Amino acid sequence: MKWALVALGVLVLISVLFAGSLLSTYNGFVAKQEQVSSQVGQLQNVLQRRADLIPNLVEVVKGYASHESETLEAVVQARANATRPQINVKDAKSVNDFIAAQDQFSSAIARLMVVVENYPQLKADTQFSRLMDELAGTENRISVERKRYNDVARDYNTAIRRFPGAIVANLTGFDAFAYFEASPDSQTAPKVTF
Repeated sequence: MKWALVALGVLVLISVLFAGSLLSTYNGFVAKQEQVSSQVGQLQNVLQRRADLIPNLVEVVKGYASHESETLEAVVQARANATRPQINVKDAKSVNDFIAAQDQFSSAIARLMVVVENYPQLKADTQFSRLMDELAGTENRISVERKRYNDVARDYNTAIRRFPGAIVANLTGFDAFAYFEASPDSQTAPKVTF
């Protein structure tokens, strides 16, 4: 009888420890998932800052290069496309669409900068210089926030794939987050000609 009570006590203790471990793992996943969601919000905040700068930049450029309307309209359209898609970081297609829209926006801005090179008075404009400084700073922030997102997503994805966390993740519906990756075009170094 005494051995049966000891065995029952050990069984209850093991069950409590196992349940506590599962609960701790689950709560850890929830905390990591919230970090990823928070980082997505921060990234979208910085992307919105860039989108908000562009109308002012386009207006300043219009003052000097109004006949470059095709380029200016392309920038405005790319901005509209970049701010339209809602990102679902659990869906790789959504992330890829979002990244593609952001890349098209960056490409349109780059074409605008090529146009600007033909207008030295524009480059000397104080307001244009200020906007360009803000845009450069914002691009750096976007890069930092993308890296931070990938770091927290990697941490979360690693946690849900490791044993025994993978069992808890599969039973409770925790899915992996997609990563932000550079576009294939960014792998090619730009050609500089003088």
